[in-house]
Amino acid sequence: MVAVDYTLTVDGNIADKSQPGKPLEFICGTGMLLPKFEAAIMGKEPGEKVAFTLEAKDGYGEVIPEAIVELPKTVFMMDGKIAEEILFVGSQIPMSDAQGNRMLGVVKEVKADSVMMDFNHPMAGKTLNFEVEVVSVRDVTPEDLASQGGCGCGCHECGGECDGEHECHGDHEHGCDCGCDHQ
Repeated sequence: MVAVDYTLTVDGNIADKSQPGKPLEFICGTGMLLPKFEAAIMGKEPGEKVAFTLEAKDGYGEVIPEAIVELPKTVFMMDGKIAEEILFVGSQIPMSDAQGNRMLGVVKEVKADSVMMDFNHPMAGKTLNFEVEVVSVRDVTPEDLASQGGCGCGCHECGGECDGEHECHGDHEHGCDCGCDHQ
C-alpha cells in the first residue's frame, strides 16, 4: 500500500493535485494507476520526491478520431423532450452504447439537429507532468483489499474478488499471476 502526494500539470496548468493531508493511496501492482506512474515511484521510500513526464502513449493514449461522433439530438430525449439544459460545450454526459457499456462523453459542439460528442478519455493526447512525494509504504492488509473491492488481480475464475472459494496462487491457466491467496 503506497500513499503519495502529487501534482499533475498538463499544458502548463495544474490539472489535478492531492489535497493537503489526504494523499492518494493505492495498492501497487493492481492496475489502479497508470503502469508508468507506478514504475516511476517503484522502490522509493517515504519522503523521496520524483518528477517525471508521461507522453500520451504512456498515459491515457492518443486521441482516437473515431471516438468523436455526431449524434442526433433525439438521443438526448428525456420525458418526451430534448434535454437542452445538458447540451452545451464541455458538458460531460454519461451514456451507454448498444451493448450497454457505460461511457462518459463530452459535448464538443451543439448543432441545430445534432451534437458532436467526444468519447476519448479527457486526458487522451496529453503529456502528463507529475511531481510526486512518497508519503508512506506498507504491507497490504485484508482491510485494504476489502476497501478496494477485492484483490483486483483480474483472475478469470474469481473475477478478481477475494471470495474465499477459489485460490489462484499464480495459476496462469486462469490468467492470474498476482500471487494473492483469495482468502
